[in-house]
Amino acid sequence: MKPSYASGASDVPFLGETIGACLDRIAAAHPDGDAVVSVHQGLRLTYRELSAATDELARGLTAIGVRRGDRVGIWATNCMEWVVAQFATPKIGAILVNVNPAYRTTELSYALRQSGVSVLLSQFRYKSSEFARMLVEVRDELPQLRTIVQIGDDEVDGKPAGSIRWDDVLDAARAVTAEDLAAISAEVQFDEPVNVQYTSGTTGFPKGATLTHHNILNNGFFIGEGCRYTPSDRVCIPVPFYHCFGMVLGNLAAVTHASTIVIPSYTFDAALAMEAVERERCTSLYGVPTMFIAELALPDVGKYDCSTLRTGIMAGAPCPLEIMKRVQAELHMPEVTICYGMTETSPVSTQTSVDDPLDKRTGTVGRVHPHLELKIVDENGYVVPRGTPGELCTRGYSVMLGYWDDPEHTALAIDAGRYMHTGDIAIMDDEGYVNIAGRIKDMVIRGGENLYPREIEEFLYTHPSVKDVAVFGVPDERYGEELCAWIIVHESAELEEAELKAFCDGKIARHKVPRYVAFVAEFPMTVTGKIQKFKMREAATSQLGLQAASEIATA
Repeated sequence: MKPSYASGASDVPFLGETIGACLDRIAAAHPDGDAVVSVHQGLRLTYRELSAATDELARGLTAIGVRRGDRVGIWATNCMEWVVAQFATPKIGAILVNVNPAYRTTELSYALRQSGVSVLLSQFRYKSSEFARMLVEVRDELPQLRTIVQIGDDEVDGKPAGSIRWDDVLDAARAVTAEDLAAISAEVQFDEPVNVQYTSGTTGFPKGATLTHHNILNNGFFIGEGCRYTPSDRVCIPVPFYHCFGMVLGNLAAVTHASTIVIPSYTFDAALAMEAVERERCTSLYGVPTMFIAELALPDVGKYDCSTLRTGIMAGAPCPLEIMKRVQAELHMPEVTICYGMTETSPVSTQTSVDDPLDKRTGTVGRVHPHLELKIVDENGYVVPRGTPGELCTRGYSVMLGYWDDPEHTALAIDAGRYMHTGDIAIMDDEGYVNIAGRIKDMVIRGGENLYPREIEEFLYTHPSVKDVAVFGVPDERYGEELCAWIIVHESAELEEAELKAFCDGKIARHKVPRYVAFVAEFPMTVTGKIQKFKMREAATSQLGLQAASEIATA
């Protein structure tokens, strides 16, 4: 029997350079090409201008004390400043720490403290998210945070201590010469860490996947190769930059091919994404399946001119066959591809090809990426025959250095052979295509967002009335899965659903607040005392009348 192992043999070499050097090389070759268009901000930069803007910010950050190896956080929705920061920090050897804009005080404080962020680039307000107010609230918990740089010019009632304006940093850049920056950049090595991205863990707080220039630059490059990008491509990116989907599959895939990054809005809006596609004549569109479903559901979707589209990426969750057919036909994307990966692997390990048969692009997540290895193993670590389910493991240049300042969890994730254990159950067919059959990890995927029940449970435990709690996923027609919490309250306590949800407000991200809450006397258990969440899911699905959604999710 042929083993479930595949290697991505390739005659295309790695990019053996830093992210900053790559941008400078592309800018020199394509100075007048559009690099970034931020539709909602009315801003656009050529590659010459993007290179100059990143140099200016890099010099400004140096002037305010940022040094090689320092962590610079960014807490913002999609905007031009995000892109400039993504390419400026690598030029001085700083490590960009992505902070989810949905974070609230508990998560924010933890991520900034755990990574040791000394300078934070942050919006101060976005819609109902009062970033400045939350920073004021946690400021005393962050003694290592010297400076907070405001992105945008929103006026707020109170600013956190140590705040300066974005323009203040640019003004400070005059104190650092171009020669100074060149000398600093020359010392930066491509195997150094450049980015920390937090992934929610099954054992409490999130873990910071630490990625190098080599990790994410090459992953972005080979993703772009998979989409067959050229300098004439214009990539509409409505997915968030704080996530690998936006900053690697999006920004780095585009820049490594001198393509154009098109930012339609601060956060996803189906109509604005379609408007950007039409206005900027985009050739590629990204999204998780729920985003494409929302775009297709627009009552006037037919009015948008999508004739320039040809490709794109759908990732984050399984794609229903009918949605893929509609995306190809109605959005004019015959070459749309599917990607699979995880933050810890930079992130993509497999990708469908633009010319794969439709059944392979919907029933699988493609084949192994160039220069990577995959194997599927049983519970004892032995490679299983093809067609047999097991845990998917990946090895190669894309595997993270480890979790930031967390050798214990790093050792649990990466084995002695440098294979990253994904925790996903997969099956490899005779042609090497991989199908994700399930998850070993106790994880819920809601609209492409990975949610880990243990993290949410530990927070809910902090409510004084909660004696025990179990969080799990239940099927949902729109998001694929939604969170459900079963709560056991203390004997002398009383608790209602509205009170529990109010307790969560402002402390954890909204998408982590369970949609469904049930108060129960006990949990189903094994004889050894382990909670049987599959029984809870079955019971909740029946009690909530979600059988129809369950059939859709498993079809």
